[in-house]
Amino acid sequence: MVNRELIARHCICCGGDQLQRSPAVLMPFVALRVFGHEPVEITADWGLRDLRQGMAYTLCNSLQCQECGALFLDYRFTDEQMAALYHNYRDDLYNNQRIRFEPGYVNVVQHYHQRAAYLDAVEEWLAPRLPAAPAVLDWGGDSGINSPFRERNRLLHIHDISGVELVSGAERVDLQRIGQTCYDLVTCSQVLEHVSYPQELVERMLPAVGPGTLLYLEVPHEALVREHPGSLELVPLKRHWHEHVNFFTEAAMRRLLERLGLEVVDVLRLPVDLGWTRGEVLGVLARRV
Repeated sequence: MVNRELIARHCICCGGDQLQRSPAVLMPFVALRVFGHEPVEITADWGLRDLRQGMAYTLCNSLQCQECGALFLDYRFTDEQMAALYHNYRDDLYNNQRIRFEPGYVNVVQHYHQRAAYLDAVEEWLAPRLPAAPAVLDWGGDSGINSPFRERNRLLHIHDISGVELVSGAERVDLQRIGQTCYDLVTCSQVLEHVSYPQELVERMLPAVGPGTLLYLEVPHEALVREHPGSLELVPLKRHWHEHVNFFTEAAMRRLLERLGLEVVDVLRLPVDLGWTRGEVLGVLARRV
């Protein structure tokens, strides 16, 4: 089990303790959901002798591992705090609360109900290594709308805490069912960047990864990481944190997987257009050693 540090002192990927740090702020929407903090203006009528007047936000630190390059928020939210942050994720209350702090989010909401177009390219990249109709487990797959091979599979299992209605043909499964099923592909996409303990999450997937199973992990290849390839001096540039509390490098992903007894088969870097923004995903394909 990964050591659950609430304020990170070690790298979340390789476990190293050589971390560079720099002050940052936690974005107000996240601070409210996690800590109950609202931004506040310090004015003259506060009567504070030694504090400057102005807006006060929730402080945090940006950390970067000097061994593998992983860049991450120092706060590691508890299970209870994570549940508060993602409670009724993207329902009307969540969306309205977020739009209050981030008016531009109104342009994002509509796109989450559509299947991401770039998944065709992901399937094309994965397909030569898999049966024509693979058995797929999508860990954290929400409704299954963005599950790989949604339209051509032997089975599509979804393991997700959301409880939302699944797309046609998908089946929700618990850990017991997962341990009794042989999968060709286990996938976890756009999840690890959100969680406090990514190594622990991948370790929980291992009962589903048999000798012939491929594990596909996909995270955003964040612009800050892309624009400064190989840099270990990113913390002064990362001044705020939102839902994505982890920014991964390829080296960081490799180290995380190696610590769990997995080897990397291949790496995918794929430009994506999500409708409201353009970016790139980093996909890592692994298997048991």
